[in-house]
Amino acid sequence: MKIFGREPALWVALVAIIVKLSTAFGLDLTNDQQAVINAVAAALTGLIVAISVHDGIGAAVIGLVQAGLSLAVGFGLHWSPEQQATVLSLASAIVAMWTRTQVTAKVPATPVIPPATPPAAPAAPATAPAS
Repeated sequence: MKIFGREPALWVALVAIIVKLSTAFGLDLTNDQQAVINAVAAALTGLIVAISVHDGIGAAVIGLVQAGLSLAVGFGLHWSPEQQATVLSLASAIVAMWTRTQVTAKVPATPVIPPATPPAAPAAPATAPAS
C-alpha cells in the first residue's frame, strides 16, 4: 500500500525527522509535544493503511503500539532505544503470526510430486533341482 506514491513507514519517519529538525532550529516543542506529534502520525498512518487494504488490522495494531510507546516515552517512560525497538519487534512478530492465520495466498502452492521409484528388479529364475 502506498500513500502519495510512498510507503507508509516512510511518511511516519519523515514526520519524526521534520519534528526533530524543527526543534533543532528553534521551534519550541517539549519532548512530550514531540512524542504526541509522532504518536499521532504513526497512529494515523496505521489507520490509513488499515482502511485502504480493507482488512489490514495488523498495520493499525502496529501503529497503535508505536503511538502508545511514543506517548509513554514522552510522558516519562525511561526506556532505551533498544528496549523500545525490542517491544516494537515483539508486537510486529505477534501481529505477523496472527496475520499468517488469517490470509490465503492468491495463487495455490505448487504440488510436490514425489520422485518416481525405480521398478523392482526381476526375481532370479528358479533353478531346477539337480537329479
